[in-house]
Amino acid sequence: MVTEVFPDAQASSDSGVDSTNRPADGRAAPFAASFAASSSGAGRWMFAVGSGILLLVVVGVAVSSLLPSTPDGPQLTYRVVLGDLHVTVTEPGTLESSENTEIRCKVRGQNTITSVVESGSIVKEGEELLRLDTLLIEEQIHERSKYAHWCKAGEVQLKAHMNRSELAVKAYLEGEFVERLTDLEKFLSIAKSSVLTARNMLDHDRMMAERGYVSSLKVEQREFQLSQAKMNLIIQETNIDVLKRFTKAERLERLRGELKSATAEYKAAAERTFADEHRRDVAIEEFKHCVVKAPRDGMVIHPKAARWKNAPEVQEGATVYKNQVLLLMPSLDKMQITIGIHESILKRITPGLEAKVTLPDRTLQGEIISVAKVARPAGWWSGNVVKYDAVIQLPRSRDLKPGMSAEVEVLIASRKNVLTVPVAAIVQTENNETLCWITTPQGIKKQTLQTGENNDKFVEVISGLEAGQEVVLNPLAFITEAQQEALKITGSAKTADDESSETGKPDDSAKSKSDSSKPKPKPKKPAPKGQGVAFSSR
Repeated sequence: MVTEVFPDAQASSDSGVDSTNRPADGRAAPFAASFAASSSGAGRWMFAVGSGILLLVVVGVAVSSLLPSTPDGPQLTYRVVLGDLHVTVTEPGTLESSENTEIRCKVRGQNTITSVVESGSIVKEGEELLRLDTLLIEEQIHERSKYAHWCKAGEVQLKAHMNRSELAVKAYLEGEFVERLTDLEKFLSIAKSSVLTARNMLDHDRMMAERGYVSSLKVEQREFQLSQAKMNLIIQETNIDVLKRFTKAERLERLRGELKSATAEYKAAAERTFADEHRRDVAIEEFKHCVVKAPRDGMVIHPKAARWKNAPEVQEGATVYKNQVLLLMPSLDKMQITIGIHESILKRITPGLEAKVTLPDRTLQGEIISVAKVARPAGWWSGNVVKYDAVIQLPRSRDLKPGMSAEVEVLIASRKNVLTVPVAAIVQTENNETLCWITTPQGIKKQTLQTGENNDKFVEVISGLEAGQEVVLNPLAFITEAQQEALKITGSAKTADDESSETGKPDDSAKSKSDSSKPKPKPKKPAPKGQGVAFSSR
């Protein structure tokens, strides 16, 4: 059974039956009374909510009628004022000393570090800082000592042979040659005497033969003896001549050759001895350098290898080479910072510019003392960004240590009492025009500006604005004219685009139509002229 219950007014109007004519029911009467009470409370609540909404709508309409209506939506404005503009460039850097005592490896070849002092330690003069492995050097000392002794023994023997060869030359000239010459001269004298005797005997026998006392055979015998004596005399004269002209020269040449050979062998042995002894002495000296000690009092730090250099880190077990920097002892009274300057602003960075150095616990004022003429090596570690090193000298300050991180702010230019506007109020067009929009009693108006220096927040206005005027911030977001100006292109580019569109293929035109049906992306805000070159705060 379904029972329909109506409010009193609705029941009277719809059915035309008065509520008093309904039959009384003991169970339905209380239910109808409670329903009527709840319906009356809900109606009052709905009425209150509707009245509140209507009131809010009326207030909104009244407020909107009081505000000036613009076709481009709400804008934030900035009042142009006179102020100071500072143009700076900010780069990170690390403290380092301008005067470092370099401790280099003095041992040849590859050497292994067995112990090294901790970086940043304060040491006294003479303290051990680093120790290298000495096993290979000890073996070299033993080997070179052995070869040095062998070479020394050979050198002594060859020196004695050289001296003997030198004495042999003198012995021949002053002894053997004189003795041989004397003997030959004696034989020559005897031969001359024999010739004279034979001649006298021949004359005597001839005289006796003429008188008949000696036979002719005897005379012939005497003539034969004279001929033999003359022949013997010629032989003795020839022997002396051969001795003086040939035998002496040949013997001297042989003896002097032996002397030169002995001298050369001796010098070679002496060089080998010197070389082996030098190698031994060098090994002994390098053995002393395997233990590195502090040359003075101060702090000791480890040099950090640059990524583009093929140099190992200094640590236990690492392999180092001769002349490699093992340790550094910086002078803490002379500190500096090296920063990288981008190539786009290199011409504006000159020695003498002031720099504010911000450390974790203090701020110092420094000065640029040098700018590199050659760029740093660029690579993957630097994002292929070309930068030039600039050195900032710091004043003397306590507790400055190498390796401390710092932020360096270099003051490039400073403008006093100039008009400035925020970078967000500037629109740079493709025609190299600098525009902004100002608020006037007649509405928003476009203004062409001539700008000067700028930083990442403000731009110097040379002409186009006056103090007190209000410029619209972020005009690209609210002003349609600003968006149109930003999308303008130069006349030459536009002509080229028109020609290309006229000579384009049908497929290109269809493609352009399909592209035109797509929603255009929101134009990006172009950076003002010079923005991004330097960074600072106003």
